[in-house]
Amino acid sequence: MLYRTMPGSDDELSVLGFGAMRMPEKRGRIDVDWATAQVRALIDGGVNYIDTAWPYHGGESEPFLARALADGYRERVALATKLPHWLVRSHSDMDHLLAAQLDNLQTERIDYYLVHALDGATWSRMCALGVCDFLQRARDDGRIGRAGFSFHGDRDAFLEIVDGWDWDFCQIQYNYLDDELGAGREGLLYAAERGLGIVAMEPLRGGLLGREAPPSVQAVWDEAPVKRSPAEWALRWVWNHPEVTLLLSGMNDETHIAENLRLAGEAQPNSLTDEELDLIARAAAEHRRLMRVGCTGCGYCMPCPAGVDIPACFEMYNLAHVSGEVAKARFHYLGRLGGVLGQSPPGYASQCIDCGKCEQVCPQKLPVRELLGDVAREFEGPMLRVLTWLGRPLLAAAGWWAVRRAKRGARRTGPGAANDGRAIHHSGGD
Repeated sequence: MLYRTMPGSDDELSVLGFGAMRMPEKRGRIDVDWATAQVRALIDGGVNYIDTAWPYHGGESEPFLARALADGYRERVALATKLPHWLVRSHSDMDHLLAAQLDNLQTERIDYYLVHALDGATWSRMCALGVCDFLQRARDDGRIGRAGFSFHGDRDAFLEIVDGWDWDFCQIQYNYLDDELGAGREGLLYAAERGLGIVAMEPLRGGLLGREAPPSVQAVWDEAPVKRSPAEWALRWVWNHPEVTLLLSGMNDETHIAENLRLAGEAQPNSLTDEELDLIARAAAEHRRLMRVGCTGCGYCMPCPAGVDIPACFEMYNLAHVSGEVAKARFHYLGRLGGVLGQSPPGYASQCIDCGKCEQVCPQKLPVRELLGDVAREFEGPMLRVLTWLGRPLLAAAGWWAVRRAKRGARRTGPGAANDGRAIHHSGGD
C-alpha cells in the first residue's frame, strides 16, 4: 500500500480509501457479515481511511461501521463522515447532529468531518447559520480532527468555498471524464495551492469506467503496449495527480477489492507517460460521444415520490447507447423496473409526475425530468405492460428451477456448495 501525507499534518493516509456508500446488500439491507469481512480485509490490506455519511444506506452506514470497526479496527483507521446540511435549521442543530453521529459510530472523535455536498447556495445558507464557528469549536474541543467539505457545484462556487474558511481538506468528484466538471482540474490545483488535502470521489464515475469497455473504447485501450483493465486505467489516472491525497472506492466485490489493493501498491504520482495520458484522453472523448446521461448512480434523487427508480432508468439508458445492445438494455429495463425481478411497485420512467424534487438535489445538476422522458420514449411502448405481466410468472418458474438445481448441487458436493442468495453488486469499485 502506498501512502500520502495529508497537507498540514503528519497523517499518512492510504492512497486507497473505502467509501461506505455501496456496500453489499441482502434483501435491501446491508449484508452485515459480508460487508464486515470486506471492510476488515481492506484494513488488513493497508487501507486506513474510511468514509461514510449520515444518509448512506438509508442511515445504516454509520451504525454498521461502528460494529465493523470493533475488535481494534477503529484504532487502525482515520474515520470520516459528513454533516447533513439539509437537516440543519439552526446553529444548535449542528451540535445535535454531530453528537448523534458520534453515537452512531461509537467513537469519541471523528477524524475527518465534512460539510456534505456543498454548492454555492448551500454554502451561503450554512454560513448564515454559523457553520464556520461550529466547525472551529468542534475542532478545538476534539470532537472532530480535521474539517472539510464535499462539493457538488460549479467552479466559481468551489473557489469561493475554498477561500471562505480555514479548511483542512476537500472532497471532489474527479475522474478522467470529469476533469472539467464541478471543481475540475482548475479547482484541484487551486485547493492544493492553498494547502488543502484533496480526497477524490467517483474515480470510476459510479462504476461506468470500471465495466467492460464498449468496443470503440476498448479499441483505444488495445493500442497500449501495457495491457490494463478499464478500472486500472481510470484509477491510475487519478493517482497520477500528486495533488490528490487519496481516492475513495466503493468496493463491494472481492475481485475489485483485490485489484484495487494491488494497484494502490503500484500507482505512483506522475508515473503515466505522455503517450498513456493521450490514450486516456482519447478514451474519454469516445465515452463522452457514446453516453446519453451523466448520472453517477449516487442515489441522492431517491426515493422518488412517484416511485421512479431514477438511477436504474439512467443506467439502462446509458447501457443501451454505450454498449449498443439496445435489446439487452430493454430486457433489463423490463426486469428491474417492471417488478419482474421482485421490485414492487414498478419504477418506470413514465411514472414521473414532474414534481422536480430530483433536480433540486442532483449533484450533477441534470435535467432529470427531461431525461426520464427520453428514457420512456426509448424503452416503453404499448407492449411493455403485457411483457411485464407475462414476465413475472416465467421468471418465477425459472427461479424455482434454479433453486432446485442449486439444492441438488449442494447435496452432491456438501455444505457451502449452493449459492447463499447474496447478489454481487458490481459497482466497479466506486
